[in-house]
Amino acid sequence: MKENSVLEMRNIYKSFPGVRALQAVDFTLCEGEIHALMGENGAGKSTLIKVLTGVYEKDEGEIFLKGLDNAAVIRSPQDAQNLGISTVYQEITLCPNLTVAENMYIGREKGLGQNWKKINEGADKILKSLDIPARATQQLSSCSIAIQQMVAIARAVDTDCKVLILDEPTSSLDEQEVAKLFGLMRDLRAKGVGIIFVTHFLDQVYEVCDKITVLRDGKLVGEFEIKDLPRVKLVAKMLGKELDDEAQIKDESQVYVADEAIPPVIEAEGLQSNAGIKPFNFNIRKGEVNGFTGLLGSGRSECVRAIFGADKVIAGTVKKNGKPIKINKPLDAMKAGIAYLPEDRKADGIVGDLSVRDNIILAAQVLKGFFKPFSKAQANKLADEYIKLLEIKTASADTPIKSLSGGNQQKVILARWLLTHPEYLILDEPTRGIDIGTKIEIQKLVLKLASEGMSVTFISSEMDEMLRTCSRLIVMRDRKQVGELSGEDLSQSKVMDTIAGGDVE
Repeated sequence: MKENSVLEMRNIYKSFPGVRALQAVDFTLCEGEIHALMGENGAGKSTLIKVLTGVYEKDEGEIFLKGLDNAAVIRSPQDAQNLGISTVYQEITLCPNLTVAENMYIGREKGLGQNWKKINEGADKILKSLDIPARATQQLSSCSIAIQQMVAIARAVDTDCKVLILDEPTSSLDEQEVAKLFGLMRDLRAKGVGIIFVTHFLDQVYEVCDKITVLRDGKLVGEFEIKDLPRVKLVAKMLGKELDDEAQIKDESQVYVADEAIPPVIEAEGLQSNAGIKPFNFNIRKGEVNGFTGLLGSGRSECVRAIFGADKVIAGTVKKNGKPIKINKPLDAMKAGIAYLPEDRKADGIVGDLSVRDNIILAAQVLKGFFKPFSKAQANKLADEYIKLLEIKTASADTPIKSLSGGNQQKVILARWLLTHPEYLILDEPTRGIDIGTKIEIQKLVLKLASEGMSVTFISSEMDEMLRTCSRLIVMRDRKQVGELSGEDLSQSKVMDTIAGGDVE
């Protein structure tokens, strides 16, 4: 190991059935260093962390820790904990009904017994040393989310932690709370702790980190000093697109021209939801395909969830065809002619045990009312029509949707919303995890629907898809709207430059 290394992961491989999640990945963490682990969804970040913490057993490779003569054997989270590797997850895994001290020492009372005076004194000493504004005896639920996060870190650090992994710790914090957390991270760095910081927020990486390791598609892209990697280059490495890659991939015959005389189909102003996005403005016109783009976690999905009423709207106004409308819940949006295919089809889309037919007619039945059910003949006719239209591969309309491939499940959800004949269709990651042939089919369908007058918002992690289908892109970064691109500005380099905040050095 290098002299100041606290952790070295070498040549790590990990596969799951049909998927190579990690391939020859190296990762080095030094003492007193905050090291960002970056990559888009599916890059391998979570898998690498789970290998390090013993949740997954690696297929190949070695892990070395300072103070050990040989490669470490990590077969469980307890093994990792015993070796000085602690993790604080995005979702706080403490007990809100217990005190701060109880949360810090639960499961570790050995030698202290039930001596609460000693436990509370020990907890207060740690809290004071880390400048955490909490008392040992107060109930955890009375603390803010940020303080709870810090208590979780204090617990981790008090276990003689050499490596601290912070997995999206700032996702539910406001700016003041983030500043407090960063102060604690800097204090720990000064004490020699090595910190792995997993986040999607670019601004935070450049504010607090010393180095960045980038993964893409389960492979190591590289390790970089912060000063050597401007933001726009980081975005390029994460997305796998170099700045000079400006191939013309949009069909000129499908260039959209807005009719400014007609009000937008949907227009939102100052819209804000309880999901933490900053107020944003949005509009879409008849026959237009636009999109929200940005890195994972940038707020692109939260924007469309606010428009559809899937998240609680706390500020802003929405107009449809120039007239104000209220969208407090998804049913309001559906009645206003808005349809939404969600990002996570398994959690929010399909109803696994229902048939293909029942999944297709679900939204139309909600609009019609459950006391006015479709007859079996009507349901069969509608299902068969859309199975044929979208070329859904299924044994029959009676087949449970959970037995279909991912691509065909996605087509069923698309059929569900097309059956409601929406004026405005929101598609969030409609091609994720499906084969290339089906991807192209869905892209072609989107352009066809737009040519017939439907307005479509299309969101994809794949920049090529966005450029191929959209005539205008709203760019998001760190949950706020940072730009809008159209016409000649619609290129990968412009998108990455806008995401990076104009940092093009």
